[in-house]
Amino acid sequence: MNYYQEITLLPDPTIPLDFLWQKVYQQTHIALVDNKSAAGDSAVAIAFPEYGSVGFRLGKKMRLLAKTEQALVQLNISRWLERLSDYVHIKSIQLVPEYATAVSYVRQHVKGEKRIQLDMQKKARLYATKSGLSVEACLAQLKEKQPKAQSRLPFLWVESQQTKSRNEASGHRPFPLFIKCLSAEKPQAGLFNCYGLSQAVTGDIKLATVPHF
Repeated sequence: MNYYQEITLLPDPTIPLDFLWQKVYQQTHIALVDNKSAAGDSAVAIAFPEYGSVGFRLGKKMRLLAKTEQALVQLNISRWLERLSDYVHIKSIQLVPEYATAVSYVRQHVKGEKRIQLDMQKKARLYATKSGLSVEACLAQLKEKQPKAQSRLPFLWVESQQTKSRNEASGHRPFPLFIKCLSAEKPQAGLFNCYGLSQAVTGDIKLATVPHF
C-alpha cells in the first residue's frame, strides 16, 4: 500500500461520534462494493490510525489505502460522502511515509447471547446422548464454562450491500461488525474485502497488512 487518503470525522452535539462513524463507514462500504473487482475483493483497504482510543475506540480518523494513486482517484470518496460533507474533512491523496509499520484489520465474529444459548443447548443434547445423563444435568455442567456475550473490540452497525442485493425480497438488517487490529512483523500483500478489512485466510497464507503511522 503506497498511497492513502485520510478522513477525519467531525461530530457535534446533534450527531454523536458513534452515529457519524456508522454513516461514514456504511457509505464507504457502498463505495467499495461499487468499485469491487470481478472476484469480489477491494483494491482499497481501510485503516484506523486512532484504533484503541479512549471513548469510542476507533477514534476520529479513517484512512483509505491503495497500491496506486489511481485506485483512490477512481473511488472518489468525496462523492460518496457528499451528504456528510459538513461532518467530515477529507484530505488529498498522499504517499505513505517510509516509517510506517504494518498491521492487519480483520472482522472478528462475536457470538451474541441468543447464539450462545442455542450452542449450549446443542452441546447439552450431544453430551446427554453420550453420557446417559439428562439434558438438564448436562446443561447445568456446561453452564460453568459458558462464554459471555461481550467483547471490548470496537464495532460498527453496518448493512451488507452484497447480502442486500441477494436478499432484496426477503429483507435485511444491520449487524455489528467487530474490528480487531493485529500487529505484523512486516508488510504482507493480500486481499481485502468490501469492508476494507483483510480477507480471512487459511493454511500458510498470511493476512494482508496496511501501513500504520
